[in-house]
Amino acid sequence: MADLRPHLAAAGVQRTVLVEAGLRQAAETSRFLALAARTHEIAGVVGWADLADPDLRAMLARHRSGPGGDRLVGVRDQVQAGPDDLLDRPGVRAGLATVAEAGLVNELVVRATQLPSVARAAAALPDATFVLDHLGKPPMHDLAGWARLIAPVAARPNVVAKLSGLVTEAGAGWTRAVLRPYVHLALDLFGPDRLMFGSDWPVCEVVATYEEVVAVLTGILGGRPGDVFGATAIRVYRLECQ
Repeated sequence: MADLRPHLAAAGVQRTVLVEAGLRQAAETSRFLALAARTHEIAGVVGWADLADPDLRAMLARHRSGPGGDRLVGVRDQVQAGPDDLLDRPGVRAGLATVAEAGLVNELVVRATQLPSVARAAAALPDATFVLDHLGKPPMHDLAGWARLIAPVAARPNVVAKLSGLVTEAGAGWTRAVLRPYVHLALDLFGPDRLMFGSDWPVCEVVATYEEVVAVLTGILGGRPGDVFGATAIRVYRLECQ
């Protein structure tokens, strides 16, 4: 938090959601929840879990009964590391249903080639809420190809997408002009009430600062729409932001 607070202040961000980043340890989620319990700026935690774990329901209950358990708002597995059809597999699909039954968001970090399976999972579980990270990691050289993949996902009303990670996908040579068509298409397909800002900090630091990520999206959007920069996240994650 000592590293993050100056960035939040400089960017004018008051509250944030802490998301797992690939360590794949239940103990990390417990640490994140305990940190959230004593840190005003952390409004919620998206913890890691193996969606195919037969003990998933019990694990979620253990997290909720521990320090900061009320800050658990979602679950994310590292789907991007698996095959394109991972979300179609019965054990994983059952895990998605378990997360939803617990009243939590299914957060998805996927590759673009996995987007068809995201659309199928969202259609199969209409009562589940899905948050798609990084717009599904679009190939920044093929807008038309990504548009064909993302449109069926956006057509599912239970999917919300994050405007996050785009500078990282674009790489060190990213510019506002490169990012603009992807952001505008996402806005057309999802609408502002199903889009939310995500910093992807500290991963973004590979190519941009937190403040630069905020600035480029603010520039592309022509300001800071209330939905994108707060209201969507508060509604979808069911945050209590005082």
